[in-house]
Amino acid sequence: MLRNPKTQREAFSVIVRTYSEPLYWKIRHIVLTHEDADDVLQNSLMKAWTHLGAFQGKAKLSTWLYRIAINEALDLIRKQRNEQQVSTEEHPTVAAQLMADEYFDGDATAAKLQQAIASLPDVQRTVFTLRYYDEMKYSEMSKVLDTTEGALKASYHHAVKKIEEFFHSHD
Repeated sequence: MLRNPKTQREAFSVIVRTYSEPLYWKIRHIVLTHEDADDVLQNSLMKAWTHLGAFQGKAKLSTWLYRIAINEALDLIRKQRNEQQVSTEEHPTVAAQLMADEYFDGDATAAKLQQAIASLPDVQRTVFTLRYYDEMKYSEMSKVLDTTEGALKASYHHAVKKIEEFFHSHD
C-alpha cells in the first residue's frame, strides 16, 4: 500500500494514527517539553512522508520511524544548545521548566531525574531513555541507532553511573 501512489496517502494516515503516540513519547523523553516533542513529532512525520520512497523494507517500519524521530530530537537538542551556547553539563532550568509544563505530571524527584538525564551526553541520554522509559531491547536499539549492542550497554552503564552521581551530588 505504501508503494502504490493510489493508496499511499491512506496507508500513511494509518501509520500516523498507529505510531504518533509511541513516537511522541520516545521524542518527549529526549527533548523534555511538550511543545518541543510536538514539533519534533510533526517534523519526523513530514520527513517520513517525504522520504517514503527511501524506505526499502529492510528494517521494520517502526525501526525506521524511530530512527527518524530520534535523529530529529537530537538535532533539535544540538540546535538549542548552539543557540543558547549552553554546555551539556549545565541544565539549571530543566527541573523548573518541567514543573511549569502543564503536561508534566511528575513530582520534584521526577523533575530531578529529568535534570540528571538532561546533563548526559546525547548518546547516553538517548540510550538511557530508550532503555529506561521504553524498555527497548538492546537488539532493537542497535538497529534504531545503528551501533553495536556492546556499545549501547556501555553507554547505558555510564549513563546510570552519571545519574547516580548527579543524585548524590545534588542532595
